[in-house]
Amino acid sequence: MKLPFLDLIVFFGLTLGNIILGASFYFKSKTSDQFTSAGKKLPAWVVGMSIFATFVSSISFLALPGKAFMTNWNAFVFSLSLPIAAYMTIRFFIPLYRGIGNISAYYYLEQRFGPWARMYASVCYILTQLMRTGAILMLLALPLNVLFGWNIKVIIIITGLMVMLYSMLGGISGVIWTDAIQGIILITGAVVCVLILTFSMPEGPGQLFEIAKANHKFSLGSFGTSLKESTFWVVLIYGLFINLQNYGIDQNFVQRYMTTGTDKEAKSSALFGSLLYIPVSLVFFFIGTALFSYYTAQPDLLPEELRMAGAGDKVFPYFIATGLPAGMTGLLIASIFAAGMSTVSTSLNGTATIVLNDYYKRYFNKNAGEKSSMKVLYISSFLTGILGILIALSLVGVESALDAWWSLASIFSGGMLGLFLLGYISKKARNADAIIGVIIGVLVIIWMSLSPLYFTEGKSLVFRSPFHTNLTIVFGTLTIFLVGFLMTKLIRRK
Repeated sequence: MKLPFLDLIVFFGLTLGNIILGASFYFKSKTSDQFTSAGKKLPAWVVGMSIFATFVSSISFLALPGKAFMTNWNAFVFSLSLPIAAYMTIRFFIPLYRGIGNISAYYYLEQRFGPWARMYASVCYILTQLMRTGAILMLLALPLNVLFGWNIKVIIIITGLMVMLYSMLGGISGVIWTDAIQGIILITGAVVCVLILTFSMPEGPGQLFEIAKANHKFSLGSFGTSLKESTFWVVLIYGLFINLQNYGIDQNFVQRYMTTGTDKEAKSSALFGSLLYIPVSLVFFFIGTALFSYYTAQPDLLPEELRMAGAGDKVFPYFIATGLPAGMTGLLIASIFAAGMSTVSTSLNGTATIVLNDYYKRYFNKNAGEKSSMKVLYISSFLTGILGILIALSLVGVESALDAWWSLASIFSGGMLGLFLLGYISKKARNADAIIGVIIGVLVIIWMSLSPLYFTEGKSLVFRSPFHTNLTIVFGTLTIFLVGFLMTKLIRRK
């Protein structure tokens, strides 16, 4: 497919502009403090937009419409847990981190339980970021594959290298400022798409809602009590735990809380960035439902292969390529790239920060100078980008990127939220209590993650986890916390 010249101008103009903007902060990111915390001088609104853009990513821009197109609004329930997570973040987590004053989110765990706890959490974080980077880079390649027929793997490699370039040059200042601009582009593109879809129905906007309602596309899922299916309650509980982990203990977000000048600015940026996701995710789900109605009313417009199970993530890119007026296609593709690049660059910077502070300065060179610190930051960013590209290549062809990401996030997060809660809530919990809790919690996570793959038939089914995959992080977190808490009670009695 040949993209109109106007769309090419819009897409490449916005994309290159973002890359140049990010790289332009090179001279303001010459020290490790500037590279990781921007000298604590960034405006609250910019940090808030960056938090929002980091959370959205191309996973939301493509996978949420894909999910709504294939099923319903069950996954939107995930967003409904955000107000609770946001409140707990500004009430407890931000004062904690800014009081400690360390750029690493996991320094607190070492204070409470020792070096092993810090290493455990940081390893879980790094693994999660690698999988997230891979999923996002894979999704970024889909629309360009539809538009130009370019090889998805080639697109993944080129895109990954471009993001690596500006995130390494601009540091956290470049990442956050480009995030803010990319977030504005993203929202604009999504709203434009909603308007075009709504007013492109053959019989008017009302037809969109009639078709969607007749096919139960607005359903939030079953309100039953089953823990085997993706019910309303399962998604809500999963959302609460994963969002508490994201906003409360994820290095990507904690690092942003440290870039503002005051606690008040940090809290306002966190509140703004988190709550903004709710209406924007609603827009994404509406796009998926609108696409279903649009192509149901006009079935000849959608190729047969895109109606097959597992093709949901490709429907929105197809509409962008074929159903938008000149100029709008370029804007939407730029929006998708903006969403993906912001998250990938954040992961690269956050992982490099952890490698420097939790490993290099902790174990290899406690008195590291600026030259060696910057070298570690650059090398870590580069290696993280390369590994993310390799993971993205391995994810090509998965049925639903959203399901894949949610499953992987549950597994690699390792229930480390439970360790944080144990240390924060139970003041009497000690090193031994935490170790026992983590060991048992990790065993639960391994069982829930791997048993469905290995125990598939016959008598072995009795050993298979009966719970939905999304509950892995829930049970992992609760196990670590409750076991550690009960150990403090048992030891005290003795």
